[in-house]
Amino acid sequence: MPLSKEELEKHIKESIPNSKIIIEDLKGDGDHYSATVISKLFEGKTKIEQHKMVYDSLKGKMGNELHALMLKTKTE
Repeated sequence: MPLSKEELEKHIKESIPNSKIIIEDLKGDGDHYSATVISKLFEGKTKIEQHKMVYDSLKGKMGNELHALMLKTKTE
């Protein structure tokens, strides 16, 4: 079962509160998304650490319910 745009945003918000999240469904299939996550919590962290924070928020859904996530992270 694919992951909805709303569910994806909810998972990220739970782990990275007060973040601004922009999600785009790339193919309209609920399985390929682009996400931009902007958060103060990313300050002082490398891009790899920032991306790991987002992937960790998905709690194992990446590769299962979610096939592809093109990710951009930014600090506020």
